[in-house]
Amino acid sequence: MRRLTRKGAATRQRILEGAALHIREHGVVETTLDDVLVRTSTSKSQLFHYFPGGKEELLLAVARLEADRVLEDQQPQLGELTSWEAWRRWRDLIVARYRDQGTNCPIHAVMSQLRASTPGAQAVVSELMERWQAEIADGVRHMQAVGEVAGSLDPDQAAAALLSGIQGGVLIQLSTGRTTHLEAALDMGIAHLRANRP
Repeated sequence: MRRLTRKGAATRQRILEGAALHIREHGVVETTLDDVLVRTSTSKSQLFHYFPGGKEELLLAVARLEADRVLEDQQPQLGELTSWEAWRRWRDLIVARYRDQGTNCPIHAVMSQLRASTPGAQAVVSELMERWQAEIADGVRHMQAVGEVAGSLDPDQAAAALLSGIQGGVLIQLSTGRTTHLEAALDMGIAHLRANRP
């Protein structure tokens, strides 16, 4: 993306935030470019200046924004997995986030509307999962360093298993509206770490 002036960057961000908010409130299917124009007090020429690919490019940018929010919403707990109490706080934060979100998952909704061939669509999710897994793995490594988790446990594999459980629990929640499976996945994943003490 070309470098923008401060004013240009602010305008682009206003369009992006407005589109994300409208999608959160009304869903992707019900959101048109005209809705975004009205919501952000933007002209069509401005929107296409910052998102020349139209709705598909805007949706991809919204997906990136929502992916960043997934991790931002877990801070500072995700970055401070330094005790079992900290892990419990992180677990409770995730459950609360997805309970509040209910069956309306903005990133899932946006990604389901982007074709598999959309440049960057798969990369958005892949990068999110890599960053999320790395943060969890850092927490496991810290617990190993303080003697709370056995050094023989592979931190990346443990983080991948926990993340898979979270994603599976969220997917089931999107169908059922209940966080039961998400809570079970987190509880069992953390219990597995605690059981692997030196």
